[in-house]
Amino acid sequence: MVFSSLFFLFLFLPIVLLGYYITKDKYKNYILLIASLFFYAWGEPKYVFLMIFSIICNYYFGIKVNDSSKKKIWLIISIIFNIGLLITFKYADFLFNIKGIKLPLGISFFTFQTMSYVIDVYRHDGKVQKNILGLALYISLFPQLVAGPIVRYQTVDNQINKRIHSTDKFAQVVNRFVIGLSKKVIISNQLGIVSDFVFSKGINSLSIGEAWLGIICYTFQIYFDFGGYSDMAIGLGKMFGFNFLENFNYPYISQSVSEFWRRWHIFLGSFFRDYVYIPLGGSRVSKFKLYRNLFIVWFLTGIWHGANYTFIIWGLYFGIFIALEKAFLEKLLFKLPRLFRHMYLMFIVIIGWVFFRANNLSHGFEFIKVMFGISENNIINSDFITYLNDYYYIILMAIVFSMPIVNSIKKIIIKSNKNLLQNKLAYILQSFFLSISMIVVIVILSSSTYNPFLYFRF
Repeated sequence: MVFSSLFFLFLFLPIVLLGYYITKDKYKNYILLIASLFFYAWGEPKYVFLMIFSIICNYYFGIKVNDSSKKKIWLIISIIFNIGLLITFKYADFLFNIKGIKLPLGISFFTFQTMSYVIDVYRHDGKVQKNILGLALYISLFPQLVAGPIVRYQTVDNQINKRIHSTDKFAQVVNRFVIGLSKKVIISNQLGIVSDFVFSKGINSLSIGEAWLGIICYTFQIYFDFGGYSDMAIGLGKMFGFNFLENFNYPYISQSVSEFWRRWHIFLGSFFRDYVYIPLGGSRVSKFKLYRNLFIVWFLTGIWHGANYTFIIWGLYFGIFIALEKAFLEKLLFKLPRLFRHMYLMFIVIIGWVFFRANNLSHGFEFIKVMFGISENNIINSDFITYLNDYYYIILMAIVFSMPIVNSIKKIIIKSNKNLLQNKLAYILQSFFLSISMIVVIVILSSSTYNPFLYFRF
């Protein structure tokens, strides 16, 4: 089940909200847990038992890590168990050429969350969860279950049993959800039509302009896809009293690769920083060990996304640039005008997305050759002109909304107009805009079959 489906929007979510808010506080977690298991089982009926098995095992590991005199041994056992699940269901084909094992939805996300729980208990960053249903709710909570964001246990530890529900702020929460839904359906899905067409074509039939159009569309597609999902997850979490941290902070306005990764998929970055990079010594080590730590983290970041050499190259590619920036490049960059720093960042990111999107390494390198005119492909063709004419306004929307322009304008209006009526007008205009967006979303969903979430496969 996906958030951007009519079934979820007009049947599943209203029923769950109604059941949740008419239920006494002591039973609310049961409603959420049942709804979350149903949500996952809707798409993966047999793999819901795998997730339940993982929850039971990690509940036991958490108890042992908290109470046993051999805490470290139980921590190691839990890490081996969770990584073993990932290897079995995600990397068996890639590592051992074992065919036929289907990838469960969201296994990378909920496995990282179970690891986060046990490690946080071991470090005393979170209290051990004595109620297995409380832990099950944390792992299976449907707003962030299958595509994140990765919610670390210490973030919601106290919220599992005690949450504040504010009906006064419910409208703001709905607005956040609608914004995320609009990003996904109105922008990402439309750009995905172009990028999928371009990347499915034979290399020889591509034009240079078409290759650039396809990867630019994918650059914004993946941002609005995952960013939109995160917005919806945060909004849904707040509907049920959970406060998830932000997962994206306008990454495409960054001035360096290091800054980009502080703004993109913040939860994944913080996970590897706190559970891998810092335990290895972080930056407080020799230069050799510093770069070793960086490449370990970026190798893991790449392979976390998928069992393919394209993801490994993608991760190491960013690791190289971050290492270069730490060595000398960042100092040189900040001597340049802001525009040039931004152009550098976007160029690096766009080339990186080629490998992320390509079917294999050969496809990625051949695609880049087309982009830079190294092959004998035409500069433009009819497909390039057709798609540019049909989707240029979506690309412009993507560029505008990938920057904090709207938020800046809203803040300026509120600060410069102290009159209450004028401020109310700003909020009325915002509500009108979101209402129109919701109508457009419903129309698109009613008439389109293209509605994938890119991060479901990770």
